[in-house]
Amino acid sequence: MARPLVSALPHDRAKQLRHTLLSRLKLRHLALLQSVHKHRRLSSVALEMGLSQPAITKALKEVEEIFMTPLFERTSRGLNPTAAGEAVLHYATISLADMDSTTKVLTAIDTGLGGRVRIGVTPHVPEALLNATFMHLLGQTPRVAVLAREGTTDELVGLMGAHELDCVIGRSFHGSIDVEITQEAIYQQVPCLLVPAKSRARLSKGPLNWQKLATLDWIMPPPNTPMRRTFNAIFLGAGVQPPSPIVETWSLRSIDTVLRREANAITILARDVAAELATGGGCATLPYDLSWNLPPISFFVAPSIAQSAAVRSLAASLRSAAQGLGA
Repeated sequence: MARPLVSALPHDRAKQLRHTLLSRLKLRHLALLQSVHKHRRLSSVALEMGLSQPAITKALKEVEEIFMTPLFERTSRGLNPTAAGEAVLHYATISLADMDSTTKVLTAIDTGLGGRVRIGVTPHVPEALLNATFMHLLGQTPRVAVLAREGTTDELVGLMGAHELDCVIGRSFHGSIDVEITQEAIYQQVPCLLVPAKSRARLSKGPLNWQKLATLDWIMPPPNTPMRRTFNAIFLGAGVQPPSPIVETWSLRSIDTVLRREANAITILARDVAAELATGGGCATLPYDLSWNLPPISFFVAPSIAQSAAVRSLAASLRSAAQGLGA
């Protein structure tokens, strides 16, 4: 008698697992898994969820039966997720985040709003694009509720991967990214050197000299960020050892404060963002053209809403605003 194909076994198990998940898995099971991962001890989970420890033990056993595999290893230090457990925890995090988002969207609709959009913005997006974003979102009829978060591009894209944001306006990102997240370059910024206004004349003398600039008090992006690597590459490309910064920050307020205080402070910013800071009179740009480009400002969209009318219209509005800036 012919032996059954080995490849049929995983297929049959997958079919059985899918049926079990559809028929038995509940959101309370996912909440339990998150609590176990958070506390690592069933006694703490029982306390948080207001149940007895035997009830929690029984519930965890039920969840592992539903997924047809052990999800945690019992150790002297508590419960540690197995490889399967890590995968299930990722699913639980995304599912509960989607549930939370849907709850808030429905709540917004109940109050007469048209929905809710969660958007992330990096600090160095020019004000004109930021204005266009909020004018568009808040100009909808009916209006939509907006959750806005600020951070670096990699942080915000990570939140999109965890289903905590719907879209992001930030620099083009080449790190690890969910393959389903799309990014569209919409605006190219030009870099410039920004120094205290009172020091501009002194620091503008002579040709551009990176060896000389390296002796100044640098304000740089935080370590291990794409822009920090860009800063280092600029100096190395000029044959100069990258300087140790006096301040590491993304915050424009912090950059502005340091430039007002420190006569030898210097940083690199997009020219349009630098112009916004310079209107306060505390800083000014040096008259040098830099021979490289910043990564473009891009619009990132999560797959769950990429085709929604709200996101498509927002993307069109940003393209239009970016074209105006380019002109």
